[in-house]
Amino acid sequence: MRRRAPGVLVCMLIAAIAPALGQTPSSVTVGSKSFTESVILGEVVAHLARQSGFSVARKEGVGGTRLLWEALLAGQIDVYPEYTGTMSEEIFAGRNLRGEAALREELARLGLRMTRPLGFNNTYALGMKRDLAQRLGIRTTSDLRDHPDLRLRFSNEFMQRGDGWPSLARRYRLPQEDVRGMEHALAYEALAGGAIDVTDLYSTDAKIRSLNLQVLEDDLSHFPAYQAVLVYRADLDERAPALVAAFAELEGSIDENAMIDMNAAVEIDGLSETRVAAEFVESLTGKKAEFHEDGALAQISRYGLEHVRMVFVSLFAATLAAIPLGVLAARHAALAQPILGVVGIIQTIPAIALLVLLIHPVGAITNDLGFSQTVVALFLYSLLPIVRNTYTGLVTISPHLRESALALGLPPRVRLWRIELPLASRTILAGIKTAAVINVGFATLGGLIGAGGFGDPIFAGIRRRDDFTTLVIGAIPAAVLALLVQGLFELIERRVVPRGLRLKADG
Repeated sequence: MRRRAPGVLVCMLIAAIAPALGQTPSSVTVGSKSFTESVILGEVVAHLARQSGFSVARKEGVGGTRLLWEALLAGQIDVYPEYTGTMSEEIFAGRNLRGEAALREELARLGLRMTRPLGFNNTYALGMKRDLAQRLGIRTTSDLRDHPDLRLRFSNEFMQRGDGWPSLARRYRLPQEDVRGMEHALAYEALAGGAIDVTDLYSTDAKIRSLNLQVLEDDLSHFPAYQAVLVYRADLDERAPALVAAFAELEGSIDENAMIDMNAAVEIDGLSETRVAAEFVESLTGKKAEFHEDGALAQISRYGLEHVRMVFVSLFAATLAAIPLGVLAARHAALAQPILGVVGIIQTIPAIALLVLLIHPVGAITNDLGFSQTVVALFLYSLLPIVRNTYTGLVTISPHLRESALALGLPPRVRLWRIELPLASRTILAGIKTAAVINVGFATLGGLIGAGGFGDPIFAGIRRRDDFTTLVIGAIPAAVLALLVQGLFELIERRVVPRGLRLKADG
């Protein structure tokens, strides 16, 4: 039975990673950013794809332009909604690309295509609570110059964009110093609660109406036009011509009021993006847009399986790699600090930065955006606790026990497997348990790149104002899963760690 265990584990690993190894030619992967409008437009494309006879993989709520753009270039998604101003000012910053023709030419050079505008211009703007703006006499962006003490909070992307805060501040000569980045959905909540004074808005955002915000006039015309378009890989022309034809039907079909109404249906009325998009597609095509919405228990089950899969695959791989590294560090003093130093440095890389860095190298192996990157990131973050605990457990073994093993004439391999690793097993298992619990929490960040798991409902709940139910569907089961993992390792310790060591430690 013991001899079959490694084979069973390998089979489980292969089964867990198989879905990330590729997709069928009849499938299309649709991405969208982490704000409501982008998710709705992504769902519109998904419904059109299904009506055209394709199966659809959705990567919704992917955080930030750069993540989706890199995924599109890497072939991990096929299409996503974008804005002309974002491409000219952010993606192709510094190239002075103006107008659709220039953008199409640059996209073609990269093997990409762009539809004509979908029908509305969702430009950037700055916004305040209306009563505060009226009290201070602020109507335009230039008026902010007279109020240097205002608290400004912008989306993190806006803080870095070519047309964002740095260039806006220079153009308008704004004096504010209390300026920071934060999650866009949270900025709206902070604005409504009076915790901040000014934030960046999208002109089609339903929250402008629901929160009674004053949109400041861009009186120096700083922001370019942000015409909504679809950007897609050129191979769809041959692989999915029916879908590309459906893109053409979508062009010019969504005006500004229609987009605001769809945003409001999600953020104010509480409808799902899938349902809202289905109703629009049905009115556009005259065909039924099929969709299914899971109940809370079904969602928890689905997200739970995805979450456990990410944690299991990454922890299993990290354990196989980290224990030998810990043994190597313990056996060879000259290698100890380099090994511990490298895994320690990996631990200091910010999570979002690591996920972005992994898109291209991991994308060269698998076509799946989200799951694969998250698993590799979890694997890397798991190395430090397991390597360090393995090293510590081995180097702290009593010298007298080592001498006894040597006196018996046992070869190094036998000493390692029969004496040293069993004696260090409690410490090693503690490192694996630490990595597992950390992974359960960290895996929720996979929701930023469409990895699935409990991160999806957590970020969806943040994105949809006051959607506490969706947030809870992700947050509470994730916390419960961490407790279950902790309890599981307590049981594993009773089976793996020699009884004498457990009694000694407990005593």
